Amino acid sequence: MKIGDNKVNAILKQFRAILKENQIKINEPIKNYTTFKIGGPAKVLVVAEKIDEISKIINVCKKENVKYYILGRGSNLLAKDEGYDGVLILINISKIEIANNIITVEAGAKLSRIAQIASENNLSGFEFAHGIPGSIGGAVVMNAGAYGDEIKDVLLSIEAINAQGKQVTLQSSELNLGYRTSIIPKEGLIVLSATIKLNPGNREDIEKKTRELNQQRRDKQPLNYPSAGSTFKRPEGYFAGKLISDAGLAGLRIGDAQVSEKHCGFIVNVGSATYQDVNSLIEKVKYEVFRQFGVMLESEVKVIE
Repeated sequence: MKIGDNKVNAILKQFRAILKENQIKINEPIKNYTTFKIGGPAKVLVVAEKIDEISKIINVCKKENVKYYILGRGSNLLAKDEGYDGVLILINISKIEIANNIITVEAGAKLSRIAQIASENNLSGFEFAHGIPGSIGGAVVMNAGAYGDEIKDVLLSIEAINAQGKQVTLQSSELNLGYRTSIIPKEGLIVLSATIKLNPGNREDIEKKTRELNQQRRDKQPLNYPSAGSTFKRPEGYFAGKLISDAGLAGLRIGDAQVSEKHCGFIVNVGSATYQDVNSLIEKVKYEVFRQFGVMLESEVKVIE
């Protein structure tokens, strides 16, 4: 059932008691907040700029029985054309603290910023994340990784809000971090901050490795078009991009969604792609790869719903 005007007004009244007016937006286009640049309006979008605001916003949503969705930097996400009939909570907390080789970062901190600060402090082990267009919160949820390294390799612990609304500390070993997965969504956890442990290193070597990895990204990935990053998880024993290429699907297009010719593992927005365009193309790719090779691809892009 759609949220009515009376419900929206009740929510807004409570939000205005805990947030500044510029932290509250009504019927805000989600495409402005995702790297895919796709998505209709969110009924209400609120920007959380302090940790305690996150809890207060969620409490309002639960009290009013309105669904909510946590949004970081908007990578790896696809929003529907009709938008989101609930409250989008944009996490805009990004403080970074360093103690020796331990870095504690709030959930909204950009991975590129963390990598830069690590480099400035002669700390190695986070170079792989410099070019990933997301926040540490989202990276922890999906155990983001690149070039053989993953978040789980450096993560010590997280602070989170659990399903009961309590703030908890969880060790990395408790999160069941696997290939692009964790228990965080299933357990209803909301990441507030993460603590990572890096290795002492030489800044010149760290910067050199970062430049090399970023050059690989530029050479191999379609960074000139909006996308959600790699569209498909790597199937065991295969590479998704190669399967898609071998199936003859490079450049396949539905509407303005296209299988990248530069890297077939990416679906890109070459104009004004819609959710329907992208979803139809994902299903077409999955069907053809399975038909030709018997391998069922799995999308790693999360849908806001």
